[in-house]
Amino acid sequence: MKLQVFGTGCQKCRELENRVKLAMMKLALQAEIEKVTDISQIADAGVMLTPALSIDGKVVLAGNLPSVEKLMTIITTKLAESEDWF
Repeated sequence: MKLQVFGTGCQKCRELENRVKLAMMKLALQAEIEKVTDISQIADAGVMLTPALSIDGKVVLAGNLPSVEKLMTIITTKLAESEDWF
């Protein structure tokens, strides 16, 4: 599983990264977490609003800062949808 946090470095973007890491820790899951700050890479990913999060190349949220609990739900839902779950 690869998670990408998109943002140019604002407080909300940094906080999303922290919350994603905390959610992963609470779920006892390991994944590559990449912070993407380059504007062209953000645009190439189809992100129009930051902060944003993608899981395995699919943008799953943009323009808001969800709670750790909501992030845990997003991550586990995406994991359950993936073929790697089996």
